[in-house]
Amino acid sequence: MITRCYLEITNVCNLNCVFCPKTSRAKHTLTLDEFDTLTSRLMGEVKFLYFHLMGEPFLHPLLPQFILMARQKGFIPILTTNGTLLAQRTDLLDALPHKIQISLHSHEGNAKENLEQYIDEVMAFAMESAHRGCIIVLRLWNEGGHNRMNQTILNLIAAHQPQPWVERNDGWRIAENLYVENDNMFEWPDLQHDPTAEDEVFCYALRNQIGVLVDGTVVPCCLDHNGDMPLGNLYEHSLNQILTSPRANAIYQGFTNHTTVEPLCQRCGYSAVSKRFRK
Repeated sequence: MITRCYLEITNVCNLNCVFCPKTSRAKHTLTLDEFDTLTSRLMGEVKFLYFHLMGEPFLHPLLPQFILMARQKGFIPILTTNGTLLAQRTDLLDALPHKIQISLHSHEGNAKENLEQYIDEVMAFAMESAHRGCIIVLRLWNEGGHNRMNQTILNLIAAHQPQPWVERNDGWRIAENLYVENDNMFEWPDLQHDPTAEDEVFCYALRNQIGVLVDGTVVPCCLDHNGDMPLGNLYEHSLNQILTSPRANAIYQGFTNHTTVEPLCQRCGYSAVSKRFRK
């Protein structure tokens, strides 16, 4: 079974973050029938269903219905959001997923004003959601990058949830079901970049994660933002057919042997054995 599937319910976003690579793919938002078809093809094959690859899932008008459908089909739904639309989506409070990851670093990444209002809205939604049993992770994944406002953000969070907080390896537990998570800013792999000079590589792509783009294309991982490694389309083939294709097998065996066979993977800092994969 695939542990994580990143299902892109829309590739449209309401922000323009400096750290985001964007996508040149045609803009699309899944219809109810399309979501039903794709999730039916993934049923029994995937544990955690992330409603994100590119795009902002809180833009989708059917998001509460999608979450309920995912649960009914046996998935554990997870959302990643920039947090700017939380105040407008109180309808989600009655259809919460297992976990919501809120990228607070998106605020400085857009040079937005009124940070205090943004954090107030995030914390109001986050604290109510956590109280209802949803795990909330407030992300500051910007160390080494756009992080001048991090301490201010932490102070604003503390105004809602006073310290001391319980320290963890990657941040703090600040309340029941409510966490702040730190990490380094990373550079998305892109075919326009030079290959990374790594002697030994490994990736969990196709072992415990896949991505499904908004047009049904299956890709090896959540960092293939432009669909540069298409393995097949769920509207045309079963997931098993796609994952046993020659290209998928070559990628899988390459990482088994600590090598990369795809140009995009050769430009990915995540694949260095000594680095991430602790999330």
